[in-house]
Amino acid sequence: MFSMSILGSLTRRVGHHPWFSAAARLLVPVDRAVGRLTRGRVVALGLLPSLIITTTGRRSGKPRSNPLLYVPDGDGYVVVGSNWGQTHQPAWALNLLAAPNAEVDIKGRRFPVRADAAEGAERDRLWQLLVTEWPPYRAYVQRAGDREIHIFRLVPVAG
Repeated sequence: MFSMSILGSLTRRVGHHPWFSAAARLLVPVDRAVGRLTRGRVVALGLLPSLIITTTGRRSGKPRSNPLLYVPDGDGYVVVGSNWGQTHQPAWALNLLAAPNAEVDIKGRRFPVRADAAEGAERDRLWQLLVTEWPPYRAYVQRAGDREIHIFRLVPVAG
């Protein structure tokens, strides 16, 4: 049987292919359900560091939860609105731009965060962290076309 580290490594190697992105998008509802059932302890099958972010819908005002890959950065967490390289922005990223307060579940721990959209040199620094963890992000940028892929640093807030 494969170990999770071998599967994670394999996932990183094939993640840049369009077929992988298409298949992974189909699995997001399953990932979301598993995350909800395990209270955030299992996301992305445990292959990659993942969290569940709950944003406020910019139109509906309702809570919206999505599983995301993250990279730790000091006291915060970095996430990227790659949307698997699609040409449109993910709804969760647009929600954060409209209302930057959110909640995250990481390994069963739920807490509030503020999302800071990265720009300039900070964006460049965070991008390097992201592509080190998930090299397929480079391919996603190419497929996204002219769309700017948003990078956010999620900072825990008191309360």
